[in-house]
Amino acid sequence: MKRIALLTAFAATTLTAQTTRPPLPADIDTQSYSRLPLVLKDSLDAEGKRIFEVINGKESNVPRVGPPNNTMYSLAAAEPYDQLNQVLRKANVIGAQFFEISTLVPAREFNQQYEWTGHELGAQRAGVDQKVIDVIKYDRPVVGLPEKEATAIEFGRAMLRGDHQVPSELFAKMVALFGRRGTMEIAMVMGDYAMTAMVLNAADQHLPPDRQPLLPTR
Repeated sequence: MKRIALLTAFAATTLTAQTTRPPLPADIDTQSYSRLPLVLKDSLDAEGKRIFEVINGKESNVPRVGPPNNTMYSLAAAEPYDQLNQVLRKANVIGAQFFEISTLVPAREFNQQYEWTGHELGAQRAGVDQKVIDVIKYDRPVVGLPEKEATAIEFGRAMLRGDHQVPSELFAKMVALFGRRGTMEIAMVMGDYAMTAMVLNAADQHLPPDRQPLLPTR
């Protein structure tokens, strides 16, 4: 009975979120939830179909909503763009937790709801402490966080705020904690997701109505 009550409450919360969400802007496509309609595989030439399948799989004629669809508008760039993301995700030395932390910092800095919502859930699955997530989410000081998490967040904020420069002391601390490779991988992941945030913001990517937004406005 308790489980049924919890499921009922969750469904009611989700329904409320859906019904109270403001209507989509007039220029937003109702299938892609962005300014760019879905790029269907059948509309592409042979090379385009190959790239489509590399990014979206062979089974579907419809691309995944979000970056996969938006980047398909530049087919020549879409494949290496996706490959870079996969390499940074799967062949890094920083591990899943710091990969996800490195996605959240630019998502917050660019106020990118779609990116943040997916990666807050990813960070939770990877085992990132919610306190760390909330420091990024609510722009809080890093005081009280573990040293590695606090330093990585400060590193990202230095690159993405103000004069976009990393002080020598902060860089040296990053290298001491993550090594040179780890430091540069964190910088590259943050750069990759800053670019993704810009792509999503340019296309005004919205969440589908069945996904609850997790990033508060500021």
